[in-house]
Amino acid sequence: MNSNDPNHAPLRDVAQNPEATARYLADVQRVLLDIGRNLEALALETRVHCRDTHVEGDRWFDAWMRAQPVERALKEVLKHIEGVSKGLEKSAFKRRAHDEAVSNTAKRRKEKELEKRRKSAPPLQAAPRNPPQQGGQAQNSSYGGPTSIYDLGNRESA
Repeated sequence: MNSNDPNHAPLRDVAQNPEATARYLADVQRVLLDIGRNLEALALETRVHCRDTHVEGDRWFDAWMRAQPVERALKEVLKHIEGVSKGLEKSAFKRRAHDEAVSNTAKRRKEKELEKRRKSAPPLQAAPRNPPQQGGQAQNSSYGGPTSIYDLGNRESA
């Protein structure tokens, strides 16, 4: 593809390959972790500076109280960077799992179809277990009784 092409998407090739996606996300994660380390150093230096900034007439905890909102804000940013970093890692694993699921789908569908055919196919006819009785032998009448209460009137008494 050409960069002058109006349909050119710079990350299309990366998105189509799970290994390339994992490499790209790892690179982004490295940059993000480097930024996180810099922000940690900045947070520490900011903490020291803000807590050491005293104004005439301050009590001993006033500088500390003024520094808290700044410290909390930087701590929250660091927490979000850590969350994004973990999300990038998780995304790489999910991308690979998606490709594996796509490659296994055809095989799984074929197995389901075979199972469905096996269940719906009539069973092989085997020899009956009780051969039909020949001659005029009467069956045991206790098993041939009525099947519902509405059939009771047709029953012969013993």
